[in-house]
Amino acid sequence: MDRIEINGLRVMTLVGVLPHEREAPQPLEVNLVLEVDLSDAGFSDELADTAHYGLVAERAAAVMRESKDLLLERLAHRIAAEALLVDRVEAVEVTLTKLRPPIPEDLQSTAVGIRRDRKQLNVPARQQHLAIVALGSNLGDRVGFLRFGVEQLGSVVRVSRVYETDAVGGPDQQGAYLNMVAVVETPLDPFALIRRCQRIEAMAGRQRIVHWGPRTLDIDLLFYDDATISTEDLLVPHPRIAQRRFVLHPLSDVAPERCPEAWDDLLPKGGVWPIGELAALVDAEG
Repeated sequence: MDRIEINGLRVMTLVGVLPHEREAPQPLEVNLVLEVDLSDAGFSDELADTAHYGLVAERAAAVMRESKDLLLERLAHRIAAEALLVDRVEAVEVTLTKLRPPIPEDLQSTAVGIRRDRKQLNVPARQQHLAIVALGSNLGDRVGFLRFGVEQLGSVVRVSRVYETDAVGGPDQQGAYLNMVAVVETPLDPFALIRRCQRIEAMAGRQRIVHWGPRTLDIDLLFYDDATISTEDLLVPHPRIAQRRFVLHPLSDVAPERCPEAWDDLLPKGGVWPIGELAALVDAEG
């Protein structure tokens, strides 16, 4: 897991078991390591795709200032619990240091270090959403690119069969596409999810040169829960689902209730052929 480090946060805190420690605050230093998946942020350069470490620092300092704990162990535990409430933080390491330990020896400091994750502290998991995405490829190792896309999407709960389809729109003489649909459970909001899809496309070598031109991998967000989204950057449900037999055939495999009524009778026939399950196609290609 990737890491975000917050080092050298110093706060005057009431902590300790000795009588004078109960009367006057003393200086403590906390270092935090946040375990966060930073892959989306590395591609998108969007603040929303990472953990807000400034918020973590503010919350840790507030816990320390309000402390009346006897033990560093207890205070470290409470700092960890607060950090884990911040979105995208999956686990946290806390090192809490007494800078003036009440020991009559030549001692620079004492410290407690702990690591806690969401499960250990019963912090609710991030809310999961159900998204449906369409994947397509007509350049290079088409099966390999579809497999890569499915693997990178994360928690895929259902996949359709793979269909070979004629190219629709774009320049003439494009090669045939392989298309499929996947159902994904995700904690991401729809805008973060579409940024992840674009990152996966880029990792597969997608180049956006010609509108509706050939591509190694195309990933479109069809549905996100039951949400309707209409912005300059994102339209959900996808506005052209009802016109695309190459989307509706695989969609009917995994979520037939999402298909328009009588679509198979209303759309022009042809141009779409089922060729098998993705796993079987991957095995066949070795």
